[in-house]
Amino acid sequence: MDLYYSVSNFIWSDSFWFPEKYSWKDLENKPGGIYHPQFTDLLVPFPTALCLFFIRCIFERFISNPLGLWLGVKATIEKPSFRNDQLEAAYNDTKQPDHTIIQALSKQSDLTIRQIERWFRQRRNQDRSSQLTKFSECSWRFTFYASAFIGGIVVLYDKAWFWDTKHCWYDYPHQHISADIYWYYMIEMAFYWSLMMSQFQDVQRKDFWEMLIHHCVTLMLIFFSWINNMVRIGTLVLCIHDAVDPFLEAAKMAKYASMQKVCDVLFGLFALIWFITRMIIYPARVLRSTLFEGHRTAGVEIYPFYFVYNVLLIALQILHTFWSYTISKSVYFALTSGKVQKDERSEEEDEDEDEMSEEIGDTSRSKSHSKINGAK
Repeated sequence: MDLYYSVSNFIWSDSFWFPEKYSWKDLENKPGGIYHPQFTDLLVPFPTALCLFFIRCIFERFISNPLGLWLGVKATIEKPSFRNDQLEAAYNDTKQPDHTIIQALSKQSDLTIRQIERWFRQRRNQDRSSQLTKFSECSWRFTFYASAFIGGIVVLYDKAWFWDTKHCWYDYPHQHISADIYWYYMIEMAFYWSLMMSQFQDVQRKDFWEMLIHHCVTLMLIFFSWINNMVRIGTLVLCIHDAVDPFLEAAKMAKYASMQKVCDVLFGLFALIWFITRMIIYPARVLRSTLFEGHRTAGVEIYPFYFVYNVLLIALQILHTFWSYTISKSVYFALTSGKVQKDERSEEEDEDEDEMSEEIGDTSRSKSHSKINGAK
């Protein structure tokens, strides 16, 4: 118990969380005074996240699914044309069998190499989510991100710190949390909690772990900024991030609906806004303010939590840089090929073009094997 109290006292010590001369008592709310953020407020996002999850279920069932079907999005996945227990057992051992295994299966089952390769490809596709499922997930994220960004602009437009970041630090930590800012923060936090809840059941992305780290860092930033009343700079971070995501989700929706030209335009807008918001505005306004402007404007020395908060913001920028590289690759491909084939941040999937390419490759390999066997 002594160790517990020692660790607890260290974690919640005034000297860690606040600059000199300030303490947790400065954030206590008094009758007739301004509203300071409270630690107990952080319980609000959990039931809100559950509400968002149920709203999502209703939205996907009654809005996005019918919309996807109306746009011609595929609701079914190609299944193997026949059932084979022997191939099924082999599939449970390895989903990507090499040529040696395929040859052995061909001899055991009296099936051609081409038939076995096609069966495995169809079987892998059967385990993937349908395009309608992916379309519905993107529709929900598009709806939330677009609503959150518009709502954020409405909430922040009349706030002084939206236009001049120095106002993020004036009178710190005695800064009033108005009702609109309160709910903007709570709903955003609830959404990220709902993403954490659904992360493992949604369509798996190639950057699954990067996205998981991103959600964790974002939640930590929201959590820390709330209890330390760095809410003003936190609202700017949220608004900047919500600006670009609707375009990415809309581009995916267009891709699943086979609207290639619309997808190309939306992806171009996404890439442009991404680089403007994540690689220019975020470091130029947020990082510059927290690294160089905050402690000087507030008239305080750098303290431990301020350092940790900046480390998290920089970690977010590192993720931005990683994704900027993958997006640049997609942009280069689009410029050289004439269309957006796939977004590097998107989930792994078998597009029609990929399946066609795989079939061509399978056919050419089968012909090669036949020539080799004939030569033998």
